[in-house]
Order: sequence, then C-alpha cells, then structure tokens
Amino acid sequence: MRTRVLVTGANGQLAQSIKRLFEANEENIFYFFANRTVLDITQQERLKAHFKTNQYDYVVNCAAYTNVDGAEDDPESAFLSNAKAVEYLAKYCNEYEMVLIHISTDYVFDGKKEGAYSETDETNPINVYGASKLKGEKILQQTTSKHYIIRASWLYSPYGKNFLKTMSNLIKNQTALKVVDTQKGSPTSCFELARFIHFIIGHHDIEFGTYHFAAKNYTTWFGFAQYISSFYPDYKSSDLKPVSEFISKAKRPTNSVLAIDKTEKIYPDFMQWEAGVDEIMGVLLES
Repeated sequence: MRTRVLVTGANGQLAQSIKRLFEANEENIFYFFANRTVLDITQQERLKAHFKTNQYDYVVNCAAYTNVDGAEDDPESAFLSNAKAVEYLAKYCNEYEMVLIHISTDYVFDGKKEGAYSETDETNPINVYGASKLKGEKILQQTTSKHYIIRASWLYSPYGKNFLKTMSNLIKNQTALKVVDTQKGSPTSCFELARFIHFIIGHHDIEFGTYHFAAKNYTTWFGFAQYISSFYPDYKSSDLKPVSEFISKAKRPTNSVLAIDKTEKIYPDFMQWEAGVDEIMGVLLES
C-alpha cells in the first residue's frame, strides 16, 4: 500500500534532512516536498485548492517562523506562520482525513523547572516565538484529532542556519568566542528527528498526541560549542570562553531539557547528543 506524505517548509533544515535520508526508501512511502513558493501555508485559499487536487495520507509541517529574536519585533509574522497557518493545515487535514505531524519546540516552557520537562508539564512561554508555537499547538489540538505534535530542542543539521553550523564556521576560522554556559538543553540532530518522523509514518498503531524528541543527555551552549571545537584540533581551547549571560532581544529558558520517557516507549533508538553531532560533523567536514 502506497503512503503519500506532504512535507511543508521544504527549504528548512528538517525537511532537507528528511529528503536526504528518505526521499528514496524501500517502504512504499512517497514524500512530496513543498517550499513556500510551491505552497505557502499562510495562504488559506492556496492550501484549500492544493488539497482539493492532491491527496495525502500524512502532512509533515516543517514550515515555521523560527527567528526567535526577530519575533519580538514582528509578532504578527510569527503568529501568522506558527499559529494561523497551523489552523489552516489542521482544518484541511481534518476535512480530508490526513494525519498531521507538527513540529513544535522546547520554548513553550519557561525553563524554571529543575528537572526535564514532560509532555504534561505546564507550558508558560517567555518569548513571542514560544507563545506563537504554543498557540499553534492548542489550535491544532482543537481542530483535528489525528495529529502528532513533536516538541524538539536545539535542532541542528548540515542545512540552513543553526548553532552547530555557525560555531563550526567561526571555529574553523579561528575566531575567539564567548558562549553562554547558563542555559542547558539537549542538542538534537535533524537526522535523528527525521528518522523518528519516518518511523511514525511507517507504524500506523502509534497513539496520536504530543511527544518530546531530544537527545538522551544534555549540555549547555558552551558545552555544545566545546564539543564542536574538538573537530578542529588547530583551534586554541583558550579562545573559547564561557559567559554567564548573553544579551539578546528575546528571553531564553535556562532549562530546555525535554523528558523523552513517553517517546522512548515507542522508539528506543535515541542517541547521546555527542553521537548526533559526530554524524552531522562528518557530513559537514566532507562537504
């Protein structure tokens, strides 16, 4: 039986990771990738017309407004992409009986908890980006029952803009760096998240709902940067310094660690974050 999957936000790092790993697969799962030019999910009439003429079993929503600091100056754009567009998608997924897999974020939490956040913990975003993503989650839950919300943290890949790529380029060029050491989280590979999404699509017995996806262990942004620097033996360790505060427009949670106990019950193949970095750095250093 053929399974047809639409992936939105095709130019983003997660969609490109799905494409790299699974566009050619032997499981009769057919992925169709749509960038904003092909399908702008903020345009309701275009979405409606697309779903009238194209049938899918799953929609993987990788499209989002992800500029955390930019959202503080332009909340309208953040809420349009992260909430209103999700409402449109959920509406048509419900109407045409498609399963919606939606990517959310650790930033729906305020970071004040001591331990890792579970799916049932109280949400309380402290920036506009997190608030827009949370609103998208709530609208989705109210609009269609056939959904998976996957909250992921500190995503990185060989594609697009992300912390690993930025640090890698700066370290390669011998740049002296100060990196915050007071925010903790689980760096999570887009390749690993892509594998989990593909797993969900291939297993029709997984209960709908919200799932956390992150590496098994955690670190700080400074610890993350330190590990990246280990791939560049010529880089002076003294050029990488921890700082307690990094001035930015948007507040960030001090604790972004996600508990993965629920997800591990259905998908035991979680990596330590270092192993995920090893895989992605291998791709970056080859290119």
